[in-house]
Amino acid sequence: MTRMDKYSPVNVDGAYFAGVPAGESDLHALLRPQILISNKIELKLSCVKNNTIFIMLQKVSLPMYKFAKSLCVLNKAHHVRLLSSAVNQEHNFFFRQLFDTVSSTYTYLLADKRTKEAVLIDPVLEHAERDATLINEVGFKLIYAMNTHMHADHVTGTGKLKSLLPGTRSIIGKASGAQADIHLVDGDLVTFGEYQLQAAATPGHTNGCLTYIFNQQSMAFTGDTLLIRGCGRTDFQEGSSERLYQSVHNRIFTLPDHYTLYPAHDYKGQTATTVAEEKKYNPRLTKTLQEFIHIMDNLNLPYPKMIDKALPANRVCGLY
Repeated sequence: MTRMDKYSPVNVDGAYFAGVPAGESDLHALLRPQILISNKIELKLSCVKNNTIFIMLQKVSLPMYKFAKSLCVLNKAHHVRLLSSAVNQEHNFFFRQLFDTVSSTYTYLLADKRTKEAVLIDPVLEHAERDATLINEVGFKLIYAMNTHMHADHVTGTGKLKSLLPGTRSIIGKASGAQADIHLVDGDLVTFGEYQLQAAATPGHTNGCLTYIFNQQSMAFTGDTLLIRGCGRTDFQEGSSERLYQSVHNRIFTLPDHYTLYPAHDYKGQTATTVAEEKKYNPRLTKTLQEFIHIMDNLNLPYPKMIDKALPANRVCGLY
């Protein structure tokens, strides 16, 4: 078992370790009382073996890394191994973030490793073969190729993936007006294996924007509605600055602070953010509504160079 420095929990093969000496009879006494009360943590001593305390978490309502930090007390010579359903799920969950350098688009592959069912969010046409190859290599079956909205800066890869991987079905929001096998509305669920994504209507960048909320993994895929320290433009495709502001504040900023947010684009080399970060640091969406509208009305952005090709193609699932 790897030794660790005090106050430095890490994830090792899906289990968290933190420094606590074996042999303590009252494990609850090792935790700060306010942590136990405010987060309703319940512990069950499983066993002590090789100077390591094995603990089963009965109920945890805070991120695992924060809980692990609360256990990092006393000394660094011994270890606690935490076992929980949340940690065990990590063994079954596959996640991969992919990137298109031309449009700075992120594509996300999610899968249940037990059932082999996978979904792909916001695929790009030019990378359909890459994505299909990866899915085949890791042994998954793509059941859904999904879009957060009808993109204007690239052609979606959903149509091409349907031909490369028979059995794949395309998904997009009903309000987008685009063709797809399945049209989602607010509150609909997309199931793959033991996992579910919940569609949340977040219009503003376009009328049909969806955010896919993944409560089981404390994630959300925000499309162009919310970017890292930014947001999508609102000057085309039935865009509305007021609606985008309301979507972010009412549907995304109301998620738990620790949720990781994955956007459809980033232009500065960043890969993800959190609800807490964007609520504090987003230079546009921390403003009042009127200030936000003024900012968006004065961006003076150029006409999207791909829009005349992308929109007609994306209305028919990327096949044209």
